[in-house]
This record gives sequence, structure tokens and C-alpha cells, in this order.
Amino acid sequence: MCIIVAYGCPCGFYGDTSKNCSCNSYEIKRYLNKISGPLLDRIDIHLEVPRLQVDELTTYESGESSAEIRARVKKARKIQLKRFDKENIMYNARMNNPLIKKYCTINEQGQELLKQAISRLDLSARAYDRILKLARTIADLAGEEVINSDHIAEAIQYRSLDRSYI
Repeated sequence: MCIIVAYGCPCGFYGDTSKNCSCNSYEIKRYLNKISGPLLDRIDIHLEVPRLQVDELTTYESGESSAEIRARVKKARKIQLKRFDKENIMYNARMNNPLIKKYCTINEQGQELLKQAISRLDLSARAYDRILKLARTIADLAGEEVINSDHIAEAIQYRSLDRSYI
């Protein structure tokens, strides 16, 4: 699984809440076009990581511990190993189209959300498959058999470079 973390402009401040971007829309569009659509389609997760504010850096909020996260991930991996026992793969990212159809059962609300996203964001078939595989993993981490709209929504959020910025 590949991850891109990017601010999409030459100066590096496009979307930054603390500093103003000095690039014009043409420069931003040209910068974002350096990564071709077909290449982007092959990347599972695109994330924008905004600058942390001072209070976010200096304040500690407890959340899920590393041990809890590790346990959830191990459980999800066991689910995937069992699921793919006879499929000659080990994890969701390796599913082909027939396996996606077989193992990515989506509830009605999730299907509707995915249809809307594909239509509104003009996503490719490859991006559609990536979203489904990622949603399957999110559902596995939640210990859920059926992919629901929350899983689909989260997976779509991890595809930020599929969305138009300008």
C-alpha cells in the first residue's frame, strides 16, 4: 500500500491555515498534474496532513493506545488470512475484481454513497476498486462483516487527490 502526503503547490502552503499560498491557480494545477491520473489510481491512500497548531503540539489528549491499535490490526489480519486462505493472497489490497465482488459486500446506504462519490468525483474504475478494498479493510478493523456507509465515507476521505482542488 502506498501513501502520498502532499500539499499541492510549488510553495508548499496551498491549504495551509497559517501561511498564505503565493501560487496562482495555474501553478497549482500544473503542480498537481505532475502526478498522472493513472499513477494516482494505483495509490491506495492519499492524505493531506495539515500543519499542527501550537496548542495541538503542546496539549496531550489520550486516545487509543498503541497496544489497542496493534490488537485491532492483528485481529483484522487474522480475518484477512482466514478470508483468503484458499485464494492465494494474504490481504485486501491484493484482491482482483472477482474477489472484490465476492468479499466486498456493501449495505444499501454504502452502495448509494459510493455511487454518488463515483459520479460527483468522476472517479475511474480503478479508484472505485481501491475505495472498495480500503473500505473492506476499514470494516475488518471495526470487526464488521458487511461494508457500510461509514466505511465507504472513510475510504473516500483517504482519496483526497482524486478530488478537484481548483
